[in-house]
Amino acid sequence: MKNFKKHYKKISILILFTLIISFVGCSKKKETIKIATKPMTEQFILGEMLSLLIEENTNLNVEITKGVGGGTSNIHPAILKGDFDLYPEYTGTGWSFVLKEEGIPDDETLYKGLTEKYESEYNLKWVGLYGFNNTYGLVIRKDLAEKYNIKTYSDLAAYSSELTFGAEYDFYEREDGFNALCAKYGLKFKKSSDMDIGLKYKAINSKEIDVMNTFTTDGQLATSDIVVLKDDKNFYQTYYCGTVVSEDVLKKYPELESILMKMENILTDKEMAKLNNKVETDGIDEKVVAKEFLVSKGLLK
Repeated sequence: MKNFKKHYKKISILILFTLIISFVGCSKKKETIKIATKPMTEQFILGEMLSLLIEENTNLNVEITKGVGGGTSNIHPAILKGDFDLYPEYTGTGWSFVLKEEGIPDDETLYKGLTEKYESEYNLKWVGLYGFNNTYGLVIRKDLAEKYNIKTYSDLAAYSSELTFGAEYDFYEREDGFNALCAKYGLKFKKSSDMDIGLKYKAINSKEIDVMNTFTTDGQLATSDIVVLKDDKNFYQTYYCGTVVSEDVLKKYPELESILMKMENILTDKEMAKLNNKVETDGIDEKVVAKEFLVSKGLLK
């Protein structure tokens, strides 16, 4: 009986100790910031950058939901409901898709209107722009660009009748696609090819096509022997990327804004393309790529 009481006392003390540790642990439990990203490599990288900066500079945990299906169409309503706290978004998408504005003003006017309407209509704030513009573009084989001194879309028009153009099916059907682009710049290609989006770089690298459409931060831009041409008549809308964050979250954690502003103008189109390529071609984990880049910029230890 004496041994039983002694054993019982030990168990009771152990349980009490466990409860105390649990209580202390719960009392120090960190709050969590919820980040969403679209289903794109660069969004995965940007989400990791934001997460690393927040966790490095605050006592907050970060939870990333990567590759939300439907992108903005599902993330925007989710952040309004409080399911997410912040996410990387593009100015052109916010202007045309979220605000449903018609017409495209200059970048300064667009961003001013964008930020004001996001705050007044949705209680969301744009905090800084990362610097790169992931918009539609045209590229040409480097040898042809050098041969004819082609640097802009207007330069391309003078030689387009000698060149073959390649693009995915959708580009030929879009309102701002092939026909509208050709009309704007007077492009008259010798031939146009409809091909799978995943085969375009292979086709231009093997000289099956001479010119093709692309996104200006495509990972393969970093390794292909091609030149990105300048859209000198501003045919395409700009898609600068920045952080959209809930105003309620900023009020709750005011330290977040200055931390998110560390991302201001840290990436060029070429740098973003190189980071995308490291993930897509070299197979490096996006968190590793994000951390290495931030360390190189002096933003992480």
